[in-house]
Amino acid sequence: MPELPEVETIRRQLAPLVEGRRLEGVEILDPRWSRPLAPQVLEDALRGRRVEQLGRRGKYLVWHLDGELHLAQHLRMTGAVLADPDPEPAHTRVRIALGPRRGAKTRAERSALRLAIVDPRRFGTGELLVGEEALEEFFAARLGPEPLHERFTPAHLAAAARGRSAPIKALLLDQRRVAGVGNIYADEALFRARIHPRRPAGRLTLSDHERLRDAVIASLNAGIDARGATIDDFRHVDGVQGSFQHEFLVHRREGEPCPECGTQIVKMVVAGRGTYVCETCQPRPRAARRRRV
Repeated sequence: MPELPEVETIRRQLAPLVEGRRLEGVEILDPRWSRPLAPQVLEDALRGRRVEQLGRRGKYLVWHLDGELHLAQHLRMTGAVLADPDPEPAHTRVRIALGPRRGAKTRAERSALRLAIVDPRRFGTGELLVGEEALEEFFAARLGPEPLHERFTPAHLAAAARGRSAPIKALLLDQRRVAGVGNIYADEALFRARIHPRRPAGRLTLSDHERLRDAVIASLNAGIDARGATIDDFRHVDGVQGSFQHEFLVHRREGEPCPECGTQIVKMVVAGRGTYVCETCQPRPRAARRRRV
């Protein structure tokens, strides 16, 4: 957390505020954020650069700056980006000062902008990448296809799952297979697809993969439409919470009735994560038969 919908929500809110502005000041208060670079090195590299575009890849915010510099920012578990916070929030790890927007027409665009990158647990990172080739190599080594991209197909899921005995939920959480899906949206997608999270990935049929592909996309789009889910720390750039937590079908609903059949939703641990499931709509997988010797 934040997952793809939360990061996309931040991107959509932040992009109109920062694109076309110059980074006039960057102050990294926590050296862990800039590793392996020292804070001063990253500050010097970013200062004076204009923000040409704010993008997203998986759970990363990607700052595209002039001079073919890119900053890949990961919020990890508890990160947030707040615009003009007053007073400055606790756990601020990075301060960014931006000048007026290029070609500013409104008073707001002519005004300076302050950002605070906040992270109570200090897991967030900012990685400097020089040139398009370095950017593509960085993400190619870490991320699979975007679920909202045409490359994310049932055939891709089937190929990624082939021969795997690990639970299907573990595959969904593997960012090298599916970029941007975390615990919340894996639970919601598996429920929509009527697939038990403990089902071995290699045992899914093509029909299962078709339902799962559609369910992942539907769950992510629902999260984006609700402007993300706030369970702990996620906030919009103006400090407002997301609302998707009020629309969960199974996640965090242990002991409540399933919205489809009324069976009590149960919680279990799958792939090391707390997992919520209706074992009527999502039948538990049968144990594999042992071969006779």
